[in-house]
Formats: sequence, C-alpha cells, structure tokens
Amino acid sequence: MMKRTVRIVFIALLLCVPSAVFPRDNAKGAGFDWEPVMDAIIQVESNGNPNARSGSSCGAMQITPILVRECNQILKRRKSGKRFTLRDRFSVSKSKEMFLLIQSYHNPANNVEKAIRSWNGGLKYSVKRTQRYFEKVMKAMN
Repeated sequence: MMKRTVRIVFIALLLCVPSAVFPRDNAKGAGFDWEPVMDAIIQVESNGNPNARSGSSCGAMQITPILVRECNQILKRRKSGKRFTLRDRFSVSKSKEMFLLIQSYHNPANNVEKAIRSWNGGLKYSVKRTQRYFEKVMKAMN
C-alpha cells in the first residue's frame, strides 16, 4: 500500500511540474521571449520569404549548412535523437527552433545584442562588421 501511495504522489508531482522535469524548447527560452528578435531577423534577412536563397544561406532566417551542422552537434551532445536537415531551413518554425537551440547553447544569458551580431557574423563576430546588421534588426524590432 505504501509503495502505491508513493508512486501516486510521484506521478502527481510530475504532472504538476512537467516543464521543470521535461523542459521544452519554445520562443520563451529560459523565460526569455525571443519572438520579437526572430521576427526582426526574418524581416531583415528575407523580408519574410521562407523560400529566399542567397549563396548557401536559405529560408526566412537565411540559415547556412554550417549552422544546421552545429545544431545537430548540440542535439547530439544533449543526447537527443532529433536532427535537422538542410530542407528544414525552408520551414519558418524549424528555423526558429534552430535559432532557439543556438541561443540556448551559445548565449545562455539571453543577450540580445550577442544573438543578433552572432546570427550575422558567427560566434566570433566583429562588432564593427556587424554594426549595420545590428542596427537594421534593432530598427525592425521597434
């Protein structure tokens, strides 16, 4: 009887706090709302066109094959079975998932400026070389 009671209490606790036990990736990464930043990046990168192409960059957020590879490496490190494909770059929702994944791993402090500049200039971005892009995204956010 005691084992059954403990099991019921444990299951009830799991149902009460599912996000604490099983965190989900969403636009509110760690309580931070990335949606305005993602929407502004989409406006600047492709004017909202999910089929946009420029060199090896594709989709609404102009995602490169290198970024897809990095996302899959992060998922592998986190022991997730999920993987992104190059085709996923043409899906706005999957592009946003990739953005959130990159931010959760490389920008856990949710620094908006770092997120914008690194989206344009990579993880080792130059402030000088990403200045115009940063200003465009900030303007699109306002």
